Amino acid sequence: MDDVHELSMLEQAAAVRRGDVSPVELAEHYLRRIERLDGAVGAYLTVTPERALDDARRAELRLAAGGELPPLLGVPLPVKDLDPVPGIRCTTGSAVFADRVAPPEAATHLVGLLERAGTVLLGKTNTPEFGLPAYTESRVGPPARSPYEPALGAGGSSGGAAAAVAAGLAPAATGSDGGGSIRIPASCCGIVGLKPSRGRISPAPEGDVSGLATAGPLARTVRDAAALLDVMAGPVPGDPVPLAATETPFLAWCERTPGRLRIARWARPDVPDVTVEPEVLAAYEKTSALLAELGHDVIDADQPLRPGDRDAFTPVWAVLAGLAPVPPEREAELMPLTRWLREQGRAATGLEYARSLAAMQRVGRRLAAAVAPYDAVLTPTLARLPQPVGALRDDADPAADFAAQIAFTPFTGPWNIAGLPAVSLPLGWTGQGLPVGMMLGAPHGAEGPLLALAAQLEATVPWAGRRPEIW
Repeated sequence: MDDVHELSMLEQAAAVRRGDVSPVELAEHYLRRIERLDGAVGAYLTVTPERALDDARRAELRLAAGGELPPLLGVPLPVKDLDPVPGIRCTTGSAVFADRVAPPEAATHLVGLLERAGTVLLGKTNTPEFGLPAYTESRVGPPARSPYEPALGAGGSSGGAAAAVAAGLAPAATGSDGGGSIRIPASCCGIVGLKPSRGRISPAPEGDVSGLATAGPLARTVRDAAALLDVMAGPVPGDPVPLAATETPFLAWCERTPGRLRIARWARPDVPDVTVEPEVLAAYEKTSALLAELGHDVIDADQPLRPGDRDAFTPVWAVLAGLAPVPPEREAELMPLTRWLREQGRAATGLEYARSLAAMQRVGRRLAAAVAPYDAVLTPTLARLPQPVGALRDDADPAADFAAQIAFTPFTGPWNIAGLPAVSLPLGWTGQGLPVGMMLGAPHGAEGPLLALAAQLEATVPWAGRRPEIW
């Protein structure tokens, strides 16, 4: 029991079915680890021991009853604090909502899927205010830190989820990604982070009207990410961009040999005056060589986006920031970046917003057309190594804060604009032991082949054995 957290999510599910560990024992193990270690990484905003043990006892009854069992019965998982769970505190990363408890009608489709899969709720993971920045720092909780070097940030906005998985405080986790918010922290924390295609996971009952954001899995292994995606995926009637369920489970794709693939690559950002750090470029070249050694055709391609193409992203992001229902008298309690974005969002007219959405669609089509001739595309996940806590944040100058985030994450946002799948894999490591994520993207709907390629890379250069000191 002392090392059950060493098992992958799928291994834990199998251990529960065999009776090697009970759901209650597994939940108690993680709750003890969270109590002992979370202060160093800031992974959780709310821990739910009573709910976790109740869920675990129900899982034990289900196990004793026999019959067909859900895939992740008894496995403890957290939920990002942007997703309300009825009866549990939901801050959305904001001090304005520090004491809010989600009402019964706030249940989301995603949370329902996790419950039906048999998971045990450990708590709500740390997120910045409304999930807006690429770092996880707020006034409602401590910053989320990389377990590999706690002076460095875990990235955002799913920073708490990534820190929990990397520190062994959860076997896997759900996150959300509107401009890189799964892949950024996956890179900073040395784990797998998958942003699915637009429409793969239903946003029901509500959703991001821009189409930028989607939920997705974070895990230590590709197979765990695939298995969690199998649980999360599927359309709901009325979804604006529904993707039919796949005939082949995503986990099964991980057992397939991908064959010889055409893989494009580029490492030049489309953002003017943004450069990529040498250690990131070194990992990119090493990954390119590995792909070639595996028999794939690696082809240099031009950066498909032009300077200014992503300008439409900012007003759309600002409008999304403005949608949060903050009482006017409490607006001053928001983070400076949040207020700055909301002011821009409120100033935008309906026509300006519609034009920005149309401009984003044009950019998305340009990227999708560039990706279409290939089976996959390789880029760095981030332009820089993980940054110190507070290095990107600039409360005195929110515009500079936003610019610093884009310079840190120039490769992630375009995949949200186009709605294409992309995964960050911990394929690079510095001499100091810091993770460097590499990103693989694919055409719309091609998560299966993308996971097959990711699993091949993981089998060739396995990373699951790497552990931060906190482990």
